[in-house]
Amino acid sequence: MGVTSRPAGRRTRWIIVSAAGSLALALLLAAVIVATRPDTPKAQPTPSAAPSAAELSFERPEGWSPYRPSFHLTPGEHWINDPQRPFFAGGEWHLYYLYNADYPDGNGTEWYHATSDDLVSWQNQGVAIEKYRNGLGDILTGSAVVDTEGTAGFGRGAVVALVTQQDDGVQRQSLFYSTDNGYSFQGYDGNPVMDNPGVVDWRDPKVLWDEVNAQWVMVLAEGERLGFYVSPDLRSWRYVSDFARDDLGLLECADLFEMTDASGRRTWILAASADGTASGRTTGLVYWTGTWDGSTFTADVDDPLWLDDGADFYAAVTWDDPRQSEAVRLESRFALGWINNWAYARDLPPEDWQGGALSLTRRLTLVEEAGRLVLRSQPVDALADYAGEARTAETITVEPGNVSDLALQPDDSAYRLQTTLDVPDSGEVRLRLFDTGATAVTVGYDADRDVVFVNRERDTAAPDMPEVYREIRTTGPLDSGGTLALDIVVDHSSVEVFVGDGRASLTTAVYPAESTRISVEAVGDEPVTLRDLRVAPIAVAQKNGLF
Repeated sequence: MGVTSRPAGRRTRWIIVSAAGSLALALLLAAVIVATRPDTPKAQPTPSAAPSAAELSFERPEGWSPYRPSFHLTPGEHWINDPQRPFFAGGEWHLYYLYNADYPDGNGTEWYHATSDDLVSWQNQGVAIEKYRNGLGDILTGSAVVDTEGTAGFGRGAVVALVTQQDDGVQRQSLFYSTDNGYSFQGYDGNPVMDNPGVVDWRDPKVLWDEVNAQWVMVLAEGERLGFYVSPDLRSWRYVSDFARDDLGLLECADLFEMTDASGRRTWILAASADGTASGRTTGLVYWTGTWDGSTFTADVDDPLWLDDGADFYAAVTWDDPRQSEAVRLESRFALGWINNWAYARDLPPEDWQGGALSLTRRLTLVEEAGRLVLRSQPVDALADYAGEARTAETITVEPGNVSDLALQPDDSAYRLQTTLDVPDSGEVRLRLFDTGATAVTVGYDADRDVVFVNRERDTAAPDMPEVYREIRTTGPLDSGGTLALDIVVDHSSVEVFVGDGRASLTTAVYPAESTRISVEAVGDEPVTLRDLRVAPIAVAQKNGLF
């Protein structure tokens, strides 16, 4: 949802022109109107291929603040929050995120546009759907779809966005459409297409095409329940059912999609951003596997699963690649989230922009574990295209009670550390990132509980943050056996840890000292062995179009 509500005094201005007189005057007036319309299609850049090794740059641009990520998407300034599900059109990926150009002095969000060729390097393109444009308030979360068959009446291939608009605290669903692949949008004359039925929380429409039932489906976040609606044309919507919970707090940013596991079994997945405080967690993305019959979702198991165990993976979205065949498309899916948490979102230390960043794109697969279908996630393959020359070591052993520098050190705070840990019978292994002695962010493995954890209670922001920021986040028990693979993706203000073959992940916002030092410690009575250690720098991927 958006940051805050609508400020007073912001209204759309209308100009009425009377076309009387000569043909020349009429043509002149028409030209003026077209030239000044806010929804005139913008020039679209030519998509470029993934960078070659020679094109990679590891030098951060002059003037970047220490916390500015090198390869995670941020705005040049002001405020960022919820990502909107990407789609593919015109030969490139299109993503939007909520943005407030008036932050910190004014309220309300709008949709900011970014494009990518590979789902790693995003280029900011500017605001695509402005706030306070039609008298219905600011623009909150929603979703955009490519209307391939033109069911909404705006032409085949039009991009149709269903979004929540909020005015004086009242949330309604509006429609905007684009005929230039999502670079600019026009408002539908019939907005809102769904008026508020008299409830407080009624937002974040997620829209998908239900091929089997030949209908559009919308999932709407309605407080502690998710409402399902169907439509033939994206304009008229009919309520059909809901999915209610009373143990996950306020549900937001819902998602509904279908996947197959390795056996080809088709399964529907319902997801939402939720509050896990009741079960000892913080906020994050929960999901259920189950069935969808065109009007009702039925979960296989009542208890939800969590996609990420970290402190900061919220408002996440998932999507597939429409260029693939249906069979291939259902085998995997992409996802990314907002690296932040509403418990402290407005208190983070950066000054040149606020709201954190968007996560690395990850690839999801569906597998069966202990008789239950679960999602696994790993960094998208294209991240490897941005890696520089790696430093490697076959085996490193750390004696118990010792804290020493890791044998391989990065030159910058944007890198990928991969290793396989020989799991000890007891004790802990601690990798201290950004280590100054007084401050650090620790990624570790606790053998007694068989969990991987992230501890940021000693980063520079922690003393001024609420207690929830300093809480140590862990995976569930891993049944790790003899070895455990760790894939740690580090940027200047985030750490994303992927465990094993994607069976668990921890995404965390961090605000460390300007140190690239990594130290390693073996806690307990056993030495610790790290095998196949690899540390590779990651190039600056967010340089162009940032400001």
